[in-house]
Amino acid sequence: MENNEELNVTESVEAVEEVKAEETVAQEEAPAEEKPARSRKGRGRKQKIETTEEKPQSEWTETVVQISRVTKVVKGGKKLSFRAIVIVGNKKGQVGIGCAKASEVIIAIQKAIADGRKNVINVPIFKTTIPHPITGKSGAGAVMLRPASEGTGIIAGGAVRSVLELAGIENILSKSLGSKSPLNAANATIEALKALTPFNEVAKKRGLTMAELLN
Repeated sequence: MENNEELNVTESVEAVEEVKAEETVAQEEAPAEEKPARSRKGRGRKQKIETTEEKPQSEWTETVVQISRVTKVVKGGKKLSFRAIVIVGNKKGQVGIGCAKASEVIIAIQKAIADGRKNVINVPIFKTTIPHPITGKSGAGAVMLRPASEGTGIIAGGAVRSVLELAGIENILSKSLGSKSPLNAANATIEALKALTPFNEVAKKRGLTMAELLN
């Protein structure tokens, strides 16, 4: 009995091996299915699509004239903050001045830029200079402006120069009188530019043409 059991076991093992051999042969003879090739770069990572979109540049230019540290006496001590004076212009006849305070310098500059864009004025420019002489006053400061010929440049300094450059004026003579404060000088320059009268308005008032007025 024992011998018969051993023979049966060996026969079953041989039968299983024959079946496995037949399966392997069938798999080798069967055509292999084409699998889509995967790129090594794409395994486990998502490819980022880089977009090269250029942001439109703003025509406005900002110049920081002064940043000063100011203190305010409050109950329990002093409160420290920063004051920024910024000139905003597009060099095409529009300019404005902004002044703001904040506990941080960057925030003060941002608030001053926003304030300057709210207070933009239009400057009448004749060729590359101003139409006529003018004097502007603000507080204890005063600024005198005079037209200049081509090639003179901007004869000015400090806050006055910043205002004239961002307004788009290329040739002018100026003189700062009175207070030397940058805020007073900038405000006086803005007041002078506000008071300028274009030639076409003067010609209408006098009943003349531009050619007759200029001659």
